[in-house]
Amino acid sequence: MKILVLGSGAREHAIILSLAGEDAAHDIVAAPGNAGIAAAVPTVDLDPNDPTTVTNYAIAQAIELVVIGPEAPLVAGVADELREQGIPVFGPGKAAAQLEGSKTFAKRIMDVAGVPTGRAGRAATLAEAEAALDEFGAPYVVKADGLAAGKGVLVTTDRDAALSHARTYLEQGSVLVEEFLDGQEVSLFFVSDGHTVVPLSPAQDFKRLADGDEGPNTGGMGAYSPLPWLSDTFDSEDAFVSEVLETIAKPVVRQLADEQTPFIGLLYAGLILTSKRDGGSDRGIRVIEFNARFGDPETQVVLPRLQSNLSDLLYAAATGTLSTLNQPTFAPASAVTVVLASENYPAAPVTGLPITGLSEADAVSGVHIAHAATANRGDDLVSTGGRVLSVVALGDGFTEARARAYEALGHISLDGAQFRTDIAARVAN
Repeated sequence: MKILVLGSGAREHAIILSLAGEDAAHDIVAAPGNAGIAAAVPTVDLDPNDPTTVTNYAIAQAIELVVIGPEAPLVAGVADELREQGIPVFGPGKAAAQLEGSKTFAKRIMDVAGVPTGRAGRAATLAEAEAALDEFGAPYVVKADGLAAGKGVLVTTDRDAALSHARTYLEQGSVLVEEFLDGQEVSLFFVSDGHTVVPLSPAQDFKRLADGDEGPNTGGMGAYSPLPWLSDTFDSEDAFVSEVLETIAKPVVRQLADEQTPFIGLLYAGLILTSKRDGGSDRGIRVIEFNARFGDPETQVVLPRLQSNLSDLLYAAATGTLSTLNQPTFAPASAVTVVLASENYPAAPVTGLPITGLSEADAVSGVHIAHAATANRGDDLVSTGGRVLSVVALGDGFTEARARAYEALGHISLDGAQFRTDIAARVAN
């Protein structure tokens, strides 16, 4: 197929590497891409958030499938315009993308669909936010209602900090104040064609900046997959996935279909396993949030384990034929990714600095590098954002995968760079 991938991050690089690794010789182009993506496939400099520009390009180039990576083009309605012109696109329309674009919309859908989630209150003023904080108590959870690039959530025991966070995002719109849920977090992806829903393999993301889950929230500092500890509470990982499919993913997709806003694309369920009971279940699976696209950095560890063709899944979802495919299969290998971030990320990242040592890092057995924020400047590769690279390693067990990832990181040089040293430590033998 001739495939256009929209986006410029490590998630899009991971998608492209998965597509390019198939037996079929796809003709892949990325817009706008980054230095790592440009080394793998041609890139085109167009605005991925402009529905008309993207659609005109897809028509002119006879694109057969458009894959939308980030959330902004979805909320901007890029998928809607493409579909109106008959171009298969993997990604929900603007209305369904509100599942990520508006926390209030997502809460309403969950309530109507009977999906377990934490209690929440929407606040449009600081006084309303104060009242909600006092109602739910500490630890306080405050979320921007709209998109915030993974940085709109604050969890704190400091009421003044919670109010300050609310004040900041109230300037842009409303906020949600939620009850605090304690437990292990799980990220689980589902592919949907608007009716049929197919699960992928679960992963765990690390949102906090520093080791031991300290520091501010980020877009994600690392991830690993699969999650062997799920069998401690459930009969197996498959049993967990099946339960989430039946109690969360399918009800949400059905509700959106009933509202004439079919969800076509990747439904990301951010879950927490609490000790609280829901509907008689002692497992307490609750939804923290939904995203309307592949998660970053979880995509970097889920797709390398995928044995089925990613292109088949994406095209079937885009064309409403997902029910005709076999269930996707995954290799038993352990996958770990560690994010290399710029100095002063996430507050005000230092950018424009040279990066060296990638050839040596790539040469480590089982390792590849997914570029997130890189560009070529003359003969130099330089950083252009906060999260710069995802170092991805596969291994026969997490001990081997972690050793490979951190060995590769040891070869990479970027002044002031930071990364966590405890990614997947709990599952290493």
